[in-house]
This record gives sequence, structure tokens and C-alpha cells, in this order.
Amino acid sequence: MYRLFTCLILTGCLFFITCSTAKNTSRITVASELRDCTGVGRMKCMLVKTGGHNDWIFMYDQIEGFTYEPGYEYVLEVKREPRVNPAADQSEYRYVLVRVASKEKKTSEDMPEMPLVN
Repeated sequence: MYRLFTCLILTGCLFFITCSTAKNTSRITVASELRDCTGVGRMKCMLVKTGGHNDWIFMYDQIEGFTYEPGYEYVLEVKREPRVNPAADQSEYRYVLVRVASKEKKTSEDMPEMPLVN
């Protein structure tokens, strides 16, 4: 009886931890190529799709814990956390990898080009 009670308590705790973590995460798709972009200076940016949108957008930030490998399209679960005192050239959020949901060898389609500003 004690074991059953302990198992139920642990299962309940894991359920609540999972639910609270899911609220803080979002799923993004990362394109198979980096593209030229202009932030503080010229740089390479990831192209991402978020929130079920079909259009690629430039992501100027890095995803902590994620190692990008060209030639693969990724689906990631990431956590977006507010930065404390971000620098003038930083986003107010930082992105942290929760897990790689998929990694598929392919060429992403319909990726935009961003003209560089001289």
C-alpha cells in the first residue's frame, strides 16, 4: 500500500512539473541554412518558423545549448526567458534548448534573402 501511495505521489509530481514546463516552452523549426543578415554588424542568422506560421523569420539570437549543423532542418522545443539587464544590442529574451524534437537531413524551402546594408 505504501509503495502504491508513493508511486501515485511521484506520478502526480512529474505530471505537474511536465505541465508547468510545457507552458514555458515553444516549438520552432530551424531552416537547413544560415543566411546573411545585419544586426550590430554583418552576421549569419538562423531562419525559424514559430507558432505554426508558414513564413521564415530571421533569428538574431543564439539558442543556448543548441549546436546548429548545416544541411539539417530541426524542430526544437525552446524555453524563452527574460534577460536581466540586456545589453543595448541584445534581445530582451534568451532562448534555451529544452529538446531536439527532430533533425532531418534536407534543404529547407522558400527561405528569404536579406539584402545587406552598407
